Amino acid sequence: MSDRAGRRVVVTGLGAVSGLGLGAAEFMAGIRSGLSGIGPIEQFDGTGFERRLAGEVRGFKAAEHLRRADPEAWGRSGQLAAVASRMAVTDAGLDDAELAARRTASVFGTTNGESQVLEQLSARWVSEGLDALDPALVGQADAGRIASAVSAELGLTGEALTFGTACAAGNYAIGYGYDLVRSGEADAVLCGGADSSNRATHAGFHRLGALAETVPRPFDEHRDGIVTAEGGAALLLETLESARARGARVYAEVLGYGMTCDAHHMTNPHAPSIAECIRRAHRNAGITPADVDYICAHGTGTAANDSTEVASVREAFGERIPPISSIKSMLGHTMGAAAAFGAVVCCAALHEGFLPASTTVRTVDPALGADLDCVPVTSRDHKPRVVENHGFAFGGNNAVMIFGDAAV
Repeated sequence: MSDRAGRRVVVTGLGAVSGLGLGAAEFMAGIRSGLSGIGPIEQFDGTGFERRLAGEVRGFKAAEHLRRADPEAWGRSGQLAAVASRMAVTDAGLDDAELAARRTASVFGTTNGESQVLEQLSARWVSEGLDALDPALVGQADAGRIASAVSAELGLTGEALTFGTACAAGNYAIGYGYDLVRSGEADAVLCGGADSSNRATHAGFHRLGALAETVPRPFDEHRDGIVTAEGGAALLLETLESARARGARVYAEVLGYGMTCDAHHMTNPHAPSIAECIRRAHRNAGITPADVDYICAHGTGTAANDSTEVASVREAFGERIPPISSIKSMLGHTMGAAAAFGAVVCCAALHEGFLPASTTVRTVDPALGADLDCVPVTSRDHKPRVVENHGFAFGGNNAVMIFGDAAV
C-alpha cells in the first residue's frame, strides 16, 4: 500500500555545475555523449599522491553566474550550490521576485561542507597559530552556509537546511524537500547537493586504497576504486498544480523515497539494509519492483559497493532487475552532490527518453550475474516511466528516491 498523501510534487527546474559542463543542458549533453569530466588535480597540490586524478569543475568562476550573493563571502561549496540553484530557477522559467514571494525553502546535502575553507584555516593555524585566523574565513566554515548561500542568492526567506549525511545527502535533501511541498509547509523548494574538491578527502580515500588508478569502472570485472570529484546539483520542486497553472515544463514527478541507517560498518555497505531501503521507497511511492524501468546506481566502482548494491537490488527486485548504470563513470564521485546529480539525470532520462551509460566498462563482472544490464559504454534511447535513484553513504546512511513520468 502506498504511503503517499498530500499534494503532487514535480520537478520543473534543473541546475548543474559539473566537470561535464555548466547548466543542465550542457551537463546532460555530456552525459548522453559519454564524455569524461576527469583530469589532473588542480584544486589542491597533488604532490605525494600516487593517484592524481579528480573530477573537478575547471575554470569555474562564481562571479560570472551569481547576481545577488557576493562570491567572496561564501566558500566554494556554497558557491557551487548557489550557482546550480540559480541555473535551476532560470531553467524553470521563474524570476526572483516570483520565487521570493512564495514560501520557498533551500535544502542541500553535503559530505565535507566547506572543506576548502577548513583546509585554509587548518594550514594557517598550524603555521601561524590560532590568533592568526582570519575571522571572515572562520565565518565561512559552517557547513550550514551551503543552503544559506542559495537563499542569499535567490532572496529566499523560507527554511534553509543542510544535511550532512555524506554521499546519500543529496537524496536526503530531495526527500525532505518533497515532504515540505507535499505537506503544504512550502510552496517550492530548491534542493540538491554540493561539495568541493579537497586534499583531505582525496588523502582519506587514498589511505583506504579506494582510489582508481585511472578512471572509475563501475560494474567492471577489474574495477579498482573511485575518483574524487566536486560539483553542485539543484532541483526546483513545486506542486503539479502550480506548474500547470503557469504552463511550466515538467521534467518528472517525485513519487516517493525510502531511507535506512544501519550503522553496520563505518565503510562497508550492508546489503540487507539497502534492500530494505529500496522496498521502503517502493512502498512510499506506491509502486512495485515491476514498475521500475531504470536504476541510477550509487555505482562507485569499488569492489565492495558494486557487488553489494547489485545483491541488494536482486534481493528487493527478485528475478527481474531493470537496467542499472552509474554516471560516476563520467563524473567521478562528487560526494554529497552525487545523489543530486543522479536525480538530475533521472529527471532528464524521463523527460528526454534515454538511459545513461556506464561508459568505462570493458568487461562486465560475471560475478554480478550474466543478466546484469549496466548499459555499457554508450547511452541508450528508451522511454522509462518510473526510475529509481540510489544514494548510499559511509556509516550505513541509505536513501532511495523514486521519480516518475508526471503525465502518467
